Amino acid sequence: MIETIPFLSLSRQNESIRASLDQAYRRVMDSGWFILGSELEAFEHEFAVYSEVKHCVGVGNGLDALHFLLLAYGIGKGDEVIVPSNTFIATWLAVSQSGAIPVPVEPNIESYNIDPRLIEAAITSRTRCIMPVHLYGQPADMDAINAIAKKYNLIVIEDAAQSQGALYKNKKTGSLGDASGTSFYPGKNLGALGDGGAILTNDDAVADKVKKFRNYGSSMKYHHESLGFNSRLDEMQAAFLRIKLQVLDEWNNARSNIAKKYTNLLKSSKLVTPSISDSAQSAWHLYVIRSLNRDKLKDYLAQHKISTVIHYPIPPHLQNYYQEFNKYHLPIAEKLAKEVLSLPLFYSMNEAEIERVAKTILDIES
Repeated sequence: MIETIPFLSLSRQNESIRASLDQAYRRVMDSGWFILGSELEAFEHEFAVYSEVKHCVGVGNGLDALHFLLLAYGIGKGDEVIVPSNTFIATWLAVSQSGAIPVPVEPNIESYNIDPRLIEAAITSRTRCIMPVHLYGQPADMDAINAIAKKYNLIVIEDAAQSQGALYKNKKTGSLGDASGTSFYPGKNLGALGDGGAILTNDDAVADKVKKFRNYGSSMKYHHESLGFNSRLDEMQAAFLRIKLQVLDEWNNARSNIAKKYTNLLKSSKLVTPSISDSAQSAWHLYVIRSLNRDKLKDYLAQHKISTVIHYPIPPHLQNYYQEFNKYHLPIAEKLAKEVLSLPLFYSMNEAEIERVAKTILDIES
């Protein structure tokens, strides 16, 4: 009987570090301290060092990380934030939660990231920030984005939720703008065993504000100095993330090798396979192909017990919540939504599985 190839197997990934995860669990349980303790403090230090920034502040999830950063920079009602048209909706929602207006800019059709050549045309007197996303693990063109931001005196907040460990010109994503927000959702390259997120920055004031936002607007118990939320990365998840951070580069290298094998095996197909800039080293959060017969291909793979996912079937501007944006003409984002398909990709995926995925695709796409 043919076994199903999962899109992602967290159980197989975690099995390789199970003993260390068990020890982390016991350490936190025995400590009796579960919120804002030594594990979080240690993880924040370790992830800041890894990400080449001064501060890491753990929060409840990636959406809160982006939202809190916008608030920390005073971005709100009446302001505009430039966002990619091709991204997960959390990027847009963070802007809307702050009271600002997301202004979509189309992606480069090759990288799928926001196209810097189109950003200036979207800037108005109300623009305060550019929020690039390092989509699927590939860094956006940050030199070009930062140059535009400097010209117009704009803040740059990276959405680095999919790019932990990725490099842009030998610098870590998350360290390339004024600040960044990331997610530790279980399926991320650096994923917790629950939800979680963090902000990264070199700005002392921004880090201090986010620390207050996450904890009821307080830096001292029962003393509330600012608008506050309840959004804290807990001790258990911080302990698990400390273990996973130690193997992140190893796991990313494995993902990169799988991606290279896919690209080589699929070079004779009709598909569009990922294109990575010479200035970037992708974290390969996802391996995304494009097919004019995407839905047929997805169904065919499912029939052969190969799981795939569409990232993302409906662009943000066509979602019900953003009905006022339905009038936008964003043909590249809409084209990608109809063609993209993410193939199985995870640490511990074996050669036979990679070859089976590729061979099955070639049966219909060659």
